[in-house]
Amino acid sequence: MRITIIGSGNVATHIAAAFANVGHNIVQVYSRDIQHAAMVAYNVKAEPIDALDAIDPNTDLFLIAIKDDAIADIAQKLAKYGKLIVHTSGSTSLEEIEQYTPNAGVFYPLQTFSKTKELDFWTVPLCVEGATADITKQLEELARTVSNNVYRVNSEQRRILHLAAVFACNFPNYLYYAAGELLREHNLDFSMLRPLILETARKVQEHLPKDVQTGPAVRNDEKTMAAHLQLLAQNPDLRRVYELLSQLIIKMDNGGTAGA
Repeated sequence: MRITIIGSGNVATHIAAAFANVGHNIVQVYSRDIQHAAMVAYNVKAEPIDALDAIDPNTDLFLIAIKDDAIADIAQKLAKYGKLIVHTSGSTSLEEIEQYTPNAGVFYPLQTFSKTKELDFWTVPLCVEGATADITKQLEELARTVSNNVYRVNSEQRRILHLAAVFACNFPNYLYYAAGELLREHNLDFSMLRPLILETARKVQEHLPKDVQTGPAVRNDEKTMAAHLQLLAQNPDLRRVYELLSQLIIKMDNGGTAGA
């Protein structure tokens, strides 16, 4: 398939590479910054462009991988070519494209991406949605050329999935940062936590999180929790986070009801 990538960020970089690696033809890579476009285009043997007026209409698919609030504007400008247009956003509805063209879809990769971190794209869950059954099938077939985990997910389901991903990825990553700051303040190395973090992540590959919860809250160890709160006396924000999460863990262990 001939594919034009709109964007040059983390998602665009990884998707372009995944498509190119299995033989799809990346026609162009667009970015407002020509140097950014060139960096992505070079690796997939595509033409870098920094103006939508330079779009080559000889493509099958426009894949928009840019910030959410710019998707509709780009889709409106690309609609005149009559080609399939998809976005990669988890929180943006199909309607953002569909209002300008019936050739609309979503190609959402459920993963955290960094340009400098390689990953096995075959393991990435790809969530597809099309404005018609034929488009959905087409996107599903395309997704299966680069991933072994393909799902049909509508816009409402995808919003919930994206929200769940924030809880599962973005919030824990901040908590890693907070833990690291606590250690740094007391001349301790964050690397000491890495085996613990890895083992926690491994457990939920085989079990539900509730079934492998550990720590003072699930044991209702009030003495330890009180000691921890005392250590956080000079950090009221983290103290509130600790209290709230502990209360929620206790509630979860009690089947969703407060009290012990």
